[in-house]
Amino acid sequence: MRAFEPPPNGDSHGYPFLEVFLMSERDPEGRISVEQRGNLLLIGIDRPEKRNGLTPQMWDQLRDAYTRLDQDDGLRVGILFGHGEHFTAGLDLPKWRERMMLAGNATRETNRVDPTSLTAHACRKPIVVAVRGITFTAGIEFMLGADIVVAADDCRFSQLEPKRGIMATGGATIRFVERGGWGNAMYHLLLVDEFDSAEALRCGLIQEIVPAGSELDRAIELGEKIAILAPLAIQATKASSRLFALKGQEAAVADFQNTQRRLANSEDAAEGVASFVERRDPVFKGK
Repeated sequence: MRAFEPPPNGDSHGYPFLEVFLMSERDPEGRISVEQRGNLLLIGIDRPEKRNGLTPQMWDQLRDAYTRLDQDDGLRVGILFGHGEHFTAGLDLPKWRERMMLAGNATRETNRVDPTSLTAHACRKPIVVAVRGITFTAGIEFMLGADIVVAADDCRFSQLEPKRGIMATGGATIRFVERGGWGNAMYHLLLVDEFDSAEALRCGLIQEIVPAGSELDRAIELGEKIAILAPLAIQATKASSRLFALKGQEAAVADFQNTQRRLANSEDAAEGVASFVERRDPVFKGK
């Protein structure tokens, strides 16, 4: 990892409306903040004094937050963001070296959700990511493991693991090829260059570019639009697309009939029909 520098103004938080626990001495290992807002779960990478460099402790807390999102029926959408001026500079490598030497970064246990979505235990709920400033290595892989990405116009992206003698194992070598095609993926993965939001949009890594400082508001806005829709149908839609990505068209098509039958027999489907007939907005309960 490159050397970290604290924000020049000493501000450790870019989003004052979030509940932030101010401490005279912050935990040097950082933390993942979690805030429920209605049906949304806001998940914040919170170590801004180190450009949100991820420690093993933060990785464990991130898995806990994703698991809560996945298992809590009252939550419908997750919003992942970084406190301060940057999303994340990636793994704080000195703190990870011992674990990586012993077992790579194989920390994807089966009883908690994998934030990179590389295992079968991926989050069932949609996840919208808001990125800004430095978004390196694991930051890109968190983006690619989520569903929708809103990027600030000041983003700096880089998958720079080969500069440190390692390779990306959080999904970038797979999903960059899926999203951007072989040539674009190899250009950035092998040159280990730094590119901006416009290039990330061209390669399909992000879906929107907004002025810096508005990316979280926009991500929340998109999350709220998703959250008012039928949760079971939204989760089934994500699951179907994921099944196609992992096992191909035949497997996804084979699953259509059973899934549609299950949805059609739900209370939400009945509410959808009733609201159509009565010409009103539906109120879905996820049942």
